[in-house]
Amino acid sequence: MKVQSKLTDYEISVFCRQMSLLLKAGIGPSESVNILMQDVESGSGKNILNALKQVLSSGEQLHVALKLSGMFPEYVVNMVEIGEESGNLDVVMDSLGTYYEREDNIKESIKSALSYPMIMIIMMLVVIIVLIVKVLPIFNQVFAQLGTGMSTFSNSLLKLGNTLSHYSTVLIILLFIIIVFAIAVNKNKKLKERFTSLICKIPAIGKMYESIAAERFANAMVLTLSSGMDTFESLRLANKLVENKTMNKKIDLCINKIAAGESFPEAITGAELFNRFYNKMIEVAFSTGSIDEVMKQIAERYRLETTRRMGNLISVLEPTLVIILSLIVGMILLSVILPLMGIMSNIG
Repeated sequence: MKVQSKLTDYEISVFCRQMSLLLKAGIGPSESVNILMQDVESGSGKNILNALKQVLSSGEQLHVALKLSGMFPEYVVNMVEIGEESGNLDVVMDSLGTYYEREDNIKESIKSALSYPMIMIIMMLVVIIVLIVKVLPIFNQVFAQLGTGMSTFSNSLLKLGNTLSHYSTVLIILLFIIIVFAIAVNKNKKLKERFTSLICKIPAIGKMYESIAAERFANAMVLTLSSGMDTFESLRLANKLVENKTMNKKIDLCINKIAAGESFPEAITGAELFNRFYNKMIEVAFSTGSIDEVMKQIAERYRLETTRRMGNLISVLEPTLVIILSLIVGMILLSVILPLMGIMSNIG
């Protein structure tokens, strides 16, 4: 009964929020889906809700309908099942809405942080290619008319420009292949992980991804703990939600320590999931029974830290790229303008 590819984090967040409001009002899952269908005129949203309605009308539970639709991640299905079994479905749906809203914000922040440098790099390449392919040949003609030639550096760039013009078709095909490869990397989980691990070797980016992974882990713990699960089961499910190998290894270590008889704060500290300050917060919260609230505070702190790191990275990249572009363009132009000025002054 699959309709299409899985929903985005934002779409899941909206669905969970709306379902939570209706469930809290005392409306059952089946009737809640019927109400949501009234606000959707057509398109994929209508098809998804209709698929859920058909399963629910046959007497199945919501988690079964979500699973059969093929539109929701396994984590959502598992959490909804837990919510139905514990009688806290409205709370679980609200927690899922908050979690996927934060996931969407994290991904959007990463995209915005990466998009600006990429645009700047593309602009740099376009400007440089235009200069060496279109502008330098004009200067070469001017020098030829004056009975002289350009400098060695300018001639090298001119030859490069001629080569680019000659093999323009091959370059366009190569560019197309690179774009297809980039899309494939984004779609393929293993390739994406390898590319991410390679990028994370850059210190500034590596620290930023560590903050993002810690924020995701804290958000996942808030989601599971607020749903009434114990810390061991919360860690197990949170490990599935965190897509970071380093953090996954730490969570595995934490799970093993708890299985060996250590307390949750001791296991968190031993696995080095957070720094000492956050470990102390968790220790106090564990003794007072407010661990989910503290995890929420930790997640928010990491969110602010991630935002700060991204801002710092962009603030460094922006002037650096502008300076590099200015230097390259300046060198190209000066390599032809200065000799031309010298010739013109001699003629004068």
